Amino acid sequence: MALTATERQLSASIAAHESWANTENRTARTAPARAALDQKFLDAADGDPVRAAHLRKAHFARLALKSAQSRRKARELTEAADQAEAELTEAGERLAG
Repeated sequence: MALTATERQLSASIAAHESWANTENRTARTAPARAALDQKFLDAADGDPVRAAHLRKAHFARLALKSAQSRRKARELTEAADQAEAELTEAGERLAG
């Protein structure tokens, strides 16, 4: 039987957690990825390590900005939903009473 998208996601999550649980040296396991990211910034900076460091900082600052925007949007949507819920409750009470 084929798995649903949710089941595939859960299976992948289980496998990932088990894999990390069986990893004794997490630093060594992630070293190639960190080195590749550093090399990406160095290549983009034409080999200049100072420029590469600034590109790296800009990259992570951009991620932080997107995260802050996402959190703000989620907060605004939650506030709007709470307000709508309060209005519906009030309207229901007026109709009932």
